[in-house]
Amino acid sequence: MEETDKATGTQADTAGAKKTVKKTSAPAKSRPTAKTSIPKTAEATKAPVVKTDTQPTEPVPATPVVTPAEPVQTPAATAEPSDPSVSDADSKNIIMKPPIVVKDLAARMNLKPFLLISHLNDMNIFSSITSVLEVEVARKLCEKHGFSFNTEKRDSEAGFHKPKVEPVAPPKVEKPKDDQMLGRPPVITFMGHVDHGKTSLMDAIRQSNVVSGEAGGITQHIGAYSLERRGQRITFLDTPGHAAFSAMRARGANVTDIVVLVVAANDGFMPQTEEALAHAKAAPHVRIMVAINKCDLPSANVDRVKKQLQDRDLTPEDWGGETIVCEVSALKKQGVDRLLDNMLVLAEIMELKATNTGFSKGAVIEAQLEQGRGPTATVLVQSGTFKIGSAFICGDHWGKVKSMFDDRGQPIKEASPSTPVKVLGFAGVPNAGDSLLEMKSEREARQYAEEQQEKKRLNKLEAKRPVTLENLFETLADQQRKVLKVLLKGDVQGSIEAIATALLGIKSEKVSLEIVHKAVGPVTESDVLLASASKTIIIGFNTRTETQAAAASKREAVQIKLYSIIYELIDQVKEAMAGLLDPVNRESVIGTAAVKQVISLSKYPVAGCSVQSGRIARSGRARVLRGRIHIYDGAIQTLKRFQDDVSEVRQGLECGIRLGDFNDYQQGDLIECYQLEKMPQQL
Repeated sequence: MEETDKATGTQADTAGAKKTVKKTSAPAKSRPTAKTSIPKTAEATKAPVVKTDTQPTEPVPATPVVTPAEPVQTPAATAEPSDPSVSDADSKNIIMKPPIVVKDLAARMNLKPFLLISHLNDMNIFSSITSVLEVEVARKLCEKHGFSFNTEKRDSEAGFHKPKVEPVAPPKVEKPKDDQMLGRPPVITFMGHVDHGKTSLMDAIRQSNVVSGEAGGITQHIGAYSLERRGQRITFLDTPGHAAFSAMRARGANVTDIVVLVVAANDGFMPQTEEALAHAKAAPHVRIMVAINKCDLPSANVDRVKKQLQDRDLTPEDWGGETIVCEVSALKKQGVDRLLDNMLVLAEIMELKATNTGFSKGAVIEAQLEQGRGPTATVLVQSGTFKIGSAFICGDHWGKVKSMFDDRGQPIKEASPSTPVKVLGFAGVPNAGDSLLEMKSEREARQYAEEQQEKKRLNKLEAKRPVTLENLFETLADQQRKVLKVLLKGDVQGSIEAIATALLGIKSEKVSLEIVHKAVGPVTESDVLLASASKTIIIGFNTRTETQAAAASKREAVQIKLYSIIYELIDQVKEAMAGLLDPVNRESVIGTAAVKQVISLSKYPVAGCSVQSGRIARSGRARVLRGRIHIYDGAIQTLKRFQDDVSEVRQGLECGIRLGDFNDYQQGDLIECYQLEKMPQQL
C-alpha cells in the first residue's frame, strides 16, 4: 500500500513536470528542474533529493512527500506570530458612533441584516433594516456573536476612542508694525434720548429722509452710513433711544471712536441721555462731543443744557472746558456744517489708524434674515481688508463672503477699515455684537463653528438643574406658577435682542414669562406648529406672516400678534400676563340689619330684623356680629317681608332673615350683608 502511494506521488510529479516542459519554449538542457512542481510542503522541508540536475522524467524518491510524525515548523509559520492575534482583537472590537443602524451594524459584523433582525425578534424587539438600536441592545447582539461593542468617546480618558481632532483656532490678529498702520476714517455714533432728533440730524447730514420710514417716528434699529466731507470719509452709526434698546447703545459705544450726544434744547437731560452718557464713558477710547438740537424752538434753553453738561464733567469749550458743544437744528439744517467740521478736527487729533493687511476683523452691527438672500449682517470692518470669497467665523456661525453692499445698496468687492458693509454668505443669523474673524479656509471655519455649536449645546444640557430633596418644594412651586409662553419673531437680530431683554425684565412674583423660541424672519408654518405644541402665542415685530402660516394658525387656533412699535408690544404683553392670573374675591358690604326679635317657628327660628343701612340682598352673604365679635358667616337662605319671599329689602324696612344652619339668634345681634366681587389681579 505504501509503495502504491509512493508511485502515485511520483507519477503526479512527473506529469506536472511534463506540463511545464510543454509550456516552456527553451531547449531541454536549459529547462528548470522539477523543483517547481514539488509541493510546498516538500519545498518547505528542504528535502535533499530536490536538486537542480534532477530530470523531470526520473522517478522522484518517496521520502520528500512522506509527512514526518512530528510537526516541523516552517519559517512562514514562525514569522511574526503576534500580528495575527492583534488583527483578530481589532476585528472583534466594534466602535461605532450613534445613531446605530441595523444595516451598519450588520456590515461591521460581516453578517446579513436579516440575521440581526431575527435575533432582535427573539428579544421582542421588532425592527427593520433601517431601525436605530439602543447602545445596550447593540452590545448584546455583538456579544452574542463574539464581538465587543463600544461607542465613540469624546473624552480622551476612555480606553477606546478615535483620536480627537482639535479644531483650528482662529488666527490671532497681531498688532501690526508702525510702518503698516495707515490713517482710517472715524466711526461716529449718535446717541441720546428718544425723540431728541438723532435720526433727523443724520438725515440733515446725509440729506435723506429716514425718519419717515420709522414706525412711530422712533428709531428701532442701528443704522450705519458713510459719506465724504472735504475729501475725508466719515462713518456714522445711529442708535435707538428707547429704553428697551440699551444693548444696542452699548454696542454702538464699543465699536465707535467719537460719540455725539444729542440733547434736545427744550428737554435737557433725560433717562436715556444719562444711560447713553454712561455707555460712552465706559469705553475708554471714546471721545464725547455734544450736539444741542432743536435750538430753533421758542422753548429752547441752551444754557440749562450746558449747566447740566457741566454737572456731569462735560464742561463746554465756551465755558472753559474741553467738550465740543454745537448748537444745531436738524429740521432747519442750522449748525450742521460746523458740527461736521468739529468731527473732522477731533478725528485728526485722535490720529486714528488701522492696517489694511493681514486677516480682517470686524463687528456685527445688525443681522437679519432677508427673503431671497438668506442670513445677512451689517458689519463694520475694524482691521484688514474684507474681500469677496473670504471665509470667516462669527460667533458660533461660519460663512464665506458671496457678495457685499455699501450703505447705499451698491455692490462692492472689498471693504477697508471703518467701512460699514452688508455681507451675504452666513450659514446662520449671527448675534448683533459678535466679532467677525477671517479664517484661512472654508473647511477650518466650518470645523471651528461646529465645535462652538457643540459646546453651546452641551452647556445648555448641563445648565438644567436636577431635582433634589433640597429644592423639591421650590421646583414644585415653580411648576405651579403661571407662565406666559411667547414665540418671538423679528426683522433684525438687534430688535429681537432688545425685545427679549425688555420682556424678561418684567418683574412679577405671580406670573413669569418664557420665550420658547426667537428668530429672525417672517412667521412660518413651522413656527405655528411649534406654538401649537407648546401652547404659545406668536409675537412678530416689524415682520410679516406667510400665507401657509396664516392658514395653519386658524387651523391650530394659535394667536399671532404683529407690532411695529416696541412700547405697544411691551404694554400688551404685560396685559396678557396679568390676564393669566385668577381674579381675587373682594368683599363689598352692601347693608346691615339689627335683630329686633327672635321668632320661633315649629322647625327653626327666624330673626326679625330692621334694615339700618343699605340693603339686604337674597343673593349676598351675611355674617353675624355680636358685640363686635364675628360668630357666623354664611349664605342667606330665606329673606321674607311679611309672607312674601323677596330678593332684597332696603333701608328703613323690616324683614325676616334665616341664615343657613345658624339658629342661635339673640336680640341686638347685627347682621352684615356683603357680596364677593371678582377683581383682576395686578402684576
